[in-house]
Amino acid sequence: MTYTALVYEDPETPGTWIAEFPAIPEAHSFGQSPEEALAHAKEALELVLAHLRETGRPWPPDVRAVGVRVDAA
Repeated sequence: MTYTALVYEDPETPGTWIAEFPAIPEAHSFGQSPEEALAHAKEALELVLAHLRETGRPWPPDVRAVGVRVDAA
């Protein structure tokens, strides 16, 4: 299964990166680099999915990321 991850620098704490999965808000983490944040978030995702499996709850479907261009005046 593949889930879409968002990885971005924390606007309030420069140098800290956040990784999150929009389809599963409970699975998120941070790190000192994009790669570190994503690695930690992947561990959180695996834990959340294991919990869902153990409790018989369905896994949420992934979300579709779509870029939207706007003209900012």
